[in-house]
Amino acid sequence: MSATKTVAKAAGLLMVAQLASRILGFFRESIMAGYFGKTSATDAYNTAFILPDLIYWLLVGGVLSSAFIPVFSEYIHKNNEEEGWRVVSSVVNLIFIGLGVLVVLALIFTPQFIQLQVPGFSEENKVLAIHLTRIILIQPLLLALSGITMGVLNSYKIFWPSALGTVLYNACIILFGIILARPDKPETISGFAIGVVVGALMNFVVQIPALRRVGLRYYPIIDWHHPGVKRIATLAVPIILSYALNQIQVVVNSNLGSHLVAGSITSIWYSYRLFQLPVGIFAFAIAVAAFPTLNEHAALKHWKEFIATSSSAVRMVIFITVPISIGMIVLRYPLIRVLFQHGAFTAEDTLATAIPLFFFCVGISAQSVIQILPRMFYALQETWTPVILGVISMIANVVFMFLLVNPLQAGGLAFATSLAAIVNMIMLFYVLRKRLKHIDGIRILQTTLKTLAASLVMGGAVAIWAKWLTPYLGSGTVGSIIILITGTVLGAVIFAGEAKLMRMEEFNQTLGVVEKKLHR
Repeated sequence: MSATKTVAKAAGLLMVAQLASRILGFFRESIMAGYFGKTSATDAYNTAFILPDLIYWLLVGGVLSSAFIPVFSEYIHKNNEEEGWRVVSSVVNLIFIGLGVLVVLALIFTPQFIQLQVPGFSEENKVLAIHLTRIILIQPLLLALSGITMGVLNSYKIFWPSALGTVLYNACIILFGIILARPDKPETISGFAIGVVVGALMNFVVQIPALRRVGLRYYPIIDWHHPGVKRIATLAVPIILSYALNQIQVVVNSNLGSHLVAGSITSIWYSYRLFQLPVGIFAFAIAVAAFPTLNEHAALKHWKEFIATSSSAVRMVIFITVPISIGMIVLRYPLIRVLFQHGAFTAEDTLATAIPLFFFCVGISAQSVIQILPRMFYALQETWTPVILGVISMIANVVFMFLLVNPLQAGGLAFATSLAAIVNMIMLFYVLRKRLKHIDGIRILQTTLKTLAASLVMGGAVAIWAKWLTPYLGSGTVGSIIILITGTVLGAVIFAGEAKLMRMEEFNQTLGVVEKKLHR
């Protein structure tokens, strides 16, 4: 099987799992919106993830994506697994010592962090945010177990256990939220936080059988001097630095958001979740599926195949996400109504959420492409370059936020994120072109222009359809569902027809993945 077909097959599996997980994720958000609306309680809940996420990404997420998988994959491809497992054991032990220290410190200094993060919150809401943060701080330890397990399995090109784990994660949050939360008591939103912790545990447990099958070996050692451990540390340091610096833009975003109208952080969060939907389902799935293959080509110095695999992944992401971003802009109102507008979430909340969603949609494709481009550097075991470029885009993001928050309010914070993603994507392409001499840029540009042209025609047709249908069906739940479904189907048919007429390779590639999944 060719590398491209291998990546497409793995990406198809991950897309299905990510789709299921995202559907559950929006069901979770929909339940929370119905219970608590767009209020200070939901602002506190969303704020509570910032510190635990920071700890996780500092010690686990960045290490996995940039260093752990490439180095462990190299040991596998060079038939030196035993030594690879010794490296894994040392890294795991170091990570958990560091995590333990950071979690304890975070539990102690949570009030100070919340004061820094959201000074505009009322005292009552700060207390709730502190309580929720301390519950969720257990999550990084459990996510570390599942994340490291996922890294090991992905190195063996085994993807389904971690994909299933994300589905169970969201299912647990929904279950505990329904059981423990009460709409008339804002503090019971902690039921969803408890579900986060249980979900993180289940995410790990479901991967254990597959981990045993690949021949799990664990050694209670910390070998600082092992070349593999040193290499992972060397590769991970710039990523850890990057995530630490990246927290600056998170602080600025939440700080500015806390001074806006109550519920603004929630409207940004809900629209950001929609922004992440195509990124998570398609771009992340394709990037994760391509990464082990890129590592293999880089380790064996097969540069022609390396460029072909990365180009195929980038073009497929562009082909999928550009029409989705245009479609989401056109259908953003019925989309938000269907997902969130019920219970305590009002029509005014829908209007407020649609504004940042519009600006987030501008950056969907850029954010999707930069799921792949840094991994090309990581496969080359070159981590400083994407970090430096990420810091530059982070600074640009902060500048954009300060410039745009006053005229555009919550929309300005969203637009800043999109602009920063575009800046980051352009810089990554430029540096990769200089580094590799050739990145199949002409084909990528051709795919982009064809996809954009087809998407704009599709978007115009869907906009006309939705505008014509709305007076007859109204803006209630049923009418919004009909407009959303028919508009999506119409858009998909028009775009597919255009892509086929233009004989786009990516259309056949995407269609092939879908057909394989339907025939299983």
